[in-house]
Amino acid sequence: MTFKQKLTLLFAFCLLLLGATSTTSHASEQTLLNSAAVKKIKKSGVLKVGVKQDVPNFGYYSAKTKSYEGMEIDIARKIAKSLNVKPVFTAVTAQTREAVMDNGQVDMVIATYTITPERQKSYAFSNAYYTDEIGFLVQRKNKISTVKDLNHKTIGVAQGSTTKAAIEEYAKAHNLSFNFVQLGSYPELAISLYANRIQAFSVDKSILTGYRSSKSKILIEGFNTQSYGIASKKSNQQFISYVNTLISK
Repeated sequence: MTFKQKLTLLFAFCLLLLGATSTTSHASEQTLLNSAAVKKIKKSGVLKVGVKQDVPNFGYYSAKTKSYEGMEIDIARKIAKSLNVKPVFTAVTAQTREAVMDNGQVDMVIATYTITPERQKSYAFSNAYYTDEIGFLVQRKNKISTVKDLNHKTIGVAQGSTTKAAIEEYAKAHNLSFNFVQLGSYPELAISLYANRIQAFSVDKSILTGYRSSKSKILIEGFNTQSYGIASKKSNQQFISYVNTLISK
């Protein structure tokens, strides 16, 4: 067999393999579409989604347009469109997003929800669609340049989030000590920062960008890289598996 013939045969084999993979993937997607969890959503005609309303660029409710916008909203709409159903959004916070899944108020939550081993014990999570790290928003006038400069100062974090525990772990490892104020929403934390009630507002850096102004800055230092996932009840694992096929596209 000549080199040219071998090359032609190899090319044909690759095409065959690619076709087989594509066929298998399509068959798998069809199987998931016929699962009980997905069929239930399709039968209802709506996809009920828990989203943030106060995180610019991710999940934000615009009073001007009277609609939700952001990357997570776009992903939810893509999933709903693939199922030929209408997306219906419910605003959630770090405190409420698990409760609305538990009581069946929503089919899924896509709300800057960090994937953790502890949470995976209770909920079905998709593959990660975004990776970020914890950061600190500070006022420029306070001359804070590093996390070390926050030693013995007060940091504001959201109730129900993993941020406080992560900062405490970081503090222990770096021989630092912080005071904490926990509030129910990001706007409340931003107001507290600019009112000098806290010296730093801490959450994922992507969230902090929506609250940065000419008077504030996000410290370059960050830690505890984490990933966001779409979550649903454990009983909806097949639906989440279907969501994974869309995320990978």
